[in-house]
Amino acid sequence: MPEVLIAGCGYVGSVAAELFTRAGWRVTGWTRSGGAASACEIHAVDLSDSASVHEASGTFDMVIHCASTKGGKAEHYRRVYFEGARNLRDRFSDSSFIFVSSTSVYAQTGGVWVTEESAAEPKHETGRILRETEEFVIQNRGTVARFAGIYGPGRSVYLQRLQQGDAVIDPENDRFVNQVHRDDAARALLLLANLSAKAESQIYNVADDVPLRRNECYRWLAAKLNLPEPRVVVAQPTRKRGDSNKRVANKKLRHVGWNPAFPSFHRGMEESVLPAL
Repeated sequence: MPEVLIAGCGYVGSVAAELFTRAGWRVTGWTRSGGAASACEIHAVDLSDSASVHEASGTFDMVIHCASTKGGKAEHYRRVYFEGARNLRDRFSDSSFIFVSSTSVYAQTGGVWVTEESAAEPKHETGRILRETEEFVIQNRGTVARFAGIYGPGRSVYLQRLQQGDAVIDPENDRFVNQVHRDDAARALLLLANLSAKAESQIYNVADDVPLRRNECYRWLAAKLNLPEPRVVVAQPTRKRGDSNKRVANKKLRHVGWNPAFPSFHRGMEESVLPAL
């Protein structure tokens, strides 16, 4: 029975744990605070603390760095992502390794399509830390999975903004948003783990098939929920992901067998999120 460590067994990691278990893997999960999970045993381990990582028991065929900062400043990014990846790689140097990064490393504008071969030159320090971590992982025979914005049951930043009255339609500063359903993101991790021998030192975009414009996203959600459309406000200040405007291609991941159950935000919301509201 192959063994996998999911370091960061949270919103995506916990679903991945269930998929790995059903596929015949023995799963161990780490979170900073510990806790219970139905699909695996959970241990409290701080990835940014070298001693904590080296004191943790276990040997694994596959290690997945799936932790999240949940926001935070650059110093937090460095601790969780770069130092976390370095500590895991030092501790489990013989294991296959997957690092979950973000499509926010692409800073392209103009709505262009980007692939894994496109330049990834983020403008903000947090993005540069992700790129530094990616380079470390690639140099150490690991795989990088660049996740688009994650949504799913109980989670959608655009739905939340609409419901809280924070959403606006900005006709002069519209841009494409790239998303992926939580369950499809977890399926990608299982696929890449099973392809680990071939996938090492590779980068994969994990995004659905249909990037959509932010204004369209808000208008569609408002219509589905019978809510007023957001107010129109011109020249909104730059948000967390900066002023990038790109469409993320997923052909490379599809080529190795990924087939998302929710190929569009519309379908994912209609089938797994909106019915619960």
